[in-house]
Amino acid sequence: MMEEIDEINILNASILGMHRSIEQLSTLPEHIAVDGNKFKPYQEIPHQCVIKGDGKYLNIAAASILAKTYRDEFMAKIHEEYPMYNWKQNKGYPTKQHREAIKKYGITKYHRKSFRLLPEQLSLQLE
Repeated sequence: MMEEIDEINILNASILGMHRSIEQLSTLPEHIAVDGNKFKPYQEIPHQCVIKGDGKYLNIAAASILAKTYRDEFMAKIHEEYPMYNWKQNKGYPTKQHREAIKKYGITKYHRKSFRLLPEQLSLQLE
């Protein structure tokens, strides 16, 4: 999963995930509503991208809640596997504690390799 995100980037992986989700529906939708400003057409189904759509349309808001709930459960699951990264608390955001764990323990299969995991250290060239 993370390898695919690293290979095609997070935006394309998100769109691919949306396409895969649509493929699994027993009935294809007549219209696709997307929260955000990017989407690639799926078959011949009309779509509309709506920036901040979760605050404007109930169907997008409901999908956003389902996605967040799933993500939170996933982060709790990987926290059990790798508690030193404190994913249960930070939900994958690069907190100071999370960065310290990366320095100490390295990365896991859940870390995106193409993402800057640690800030580059600033240095001055002094003569």
